[in-house]
Amino acid sequence: MKGLIYKEITIFLKGTDKRLFLIAGGAIVLLMVKTGVYAGLLASIMFAVSIGIQNVTGFTSDEKVDWKKYELTLPVNAVSVVTGKYISVLCTLIVSLTGSMLFNLISSIAHQSFRGVFWGISAAVSVIIPLFWTGLSLPLAYWFGYRSAQVMGVIAVFPMFYIIKYFEDGAGGFSAMADSMLSCVAFAGIAAIVLFILSMGISVIVYNRKR
Repeated sequence: MKGLIYKEITIFLKGTDKRLFLIAGGAIVLLMVKTGVYAGLLASIMFAVSIGIQNVTGFTSDEKVDWKKYELTLPVNAVSVVTGKYISVLCTLIVSLTGSMLFNLISSIAHQSFRGVFWGISAAVSVIIPLFWTGLSLPLAYWFGYRSAQVMGVIAVFPMFYIIKYFEDGAGGFSAMADSMLSCVAFAGIAAIVLFILSMGISVIVYNRKR
């Protein structure tokens, strides 16, 4: 199990899609310039989406190198292989959280405004988004192939442009609603954890059938 987790984390770190993070980096810079005090929160969302996409994209390497043939020679089963991927996703949440804290720190210094609630929401979404992303994408990838997960990554980019435009125009009453959003974030966190666990079970079943 440890070897499988190490494999996935190594692929995540070494197999970073430079084009993905170049696009995300450009969007984050734009957010920092255009969205004022909301910059840290929105940059955290963009970065978390990038982490989620990178996790699933990294898993596609198994398909490219025909990992299953090698896997059959190892003393591992479907549960170990799939669980290793899900645990590796949990490990990469450290990267997502670190990025969130950094973006909020930069935003707070740049705009001389510290809003603890924004830091809290940013930290929460930096965990929730990758969990949701894996929970939705990995069962689809095992069932329909990894190309379906890559398509989801492309689709997810479009809502970000609308979010950027919304906050660029002033974000309406978001600042006033921020405190009440914490309960929504808590509910989303519980939903993400439940989805993540159910997804792992479904992925094990599908992977075992197609093994």
